[in-house]
Amino acid sequence: MSGCMSGFGGMPQAELSKGLKQLKGEHPPLLDQLDELFKLTKQIEDEKDIEQNFTVLITKVKEFKAELDPHSEREEGVLFPMMGAYIGTTSGPIAVMEYEHDQAKSKIAAFLEKAENDLISSAEKKNLADLIKNAYFILTEHFSKEENVLFPMAERMLSDEEKEELFTKIQEIK
Repeated sequence: MSGCMSGFGGMPQAELSKGLKQLKGEHPPLLDQLDELFKLTKQIEDEKDIEQNFTVLITKVKEFKAELDPHSEREEGVLFPMMGAYIGTTSGPIAVMEYEHDQAKSKIAAFLEKAENDLISSAEKKNLADLIKNAYFILTEHFSKEENVLFPMAERMLSDEEKEELFTKIQEIK
């Protein structure tokens, strides 16, 4: 794989260090969960068993959030500040990544805040399911940016000592 050229600036794809490899490795199970959420939102949108699918969606969103939160914390609390020391955090890639995290989390939070009200109509359930569908689009694109741009950038930018520190610190977040 190390001889492959990425689509970003013609840079060869670097072998990722342990910490970056872990962060990247957390994406496939999250993407599997996102795919499941997306399918449920489509069924709700298509008015297939809205009540049952919405109840399942609430449960699956809570399960997804429980997996997403520590992953986000490992990035926001460890990786992003380490990279930010080199490239800043108020604009550029880190600012974009944090913005996308915030957008996805706010959509998930808004869904969970309103979803468990027994009095919401089918139409409102469809609107709430749209929040999860939007989070799906944000996060699937976001993970791709991290894997194809951010993680290779971090691999080139961080020293060996920083890569060890990254791995050690992300192990502490459960």
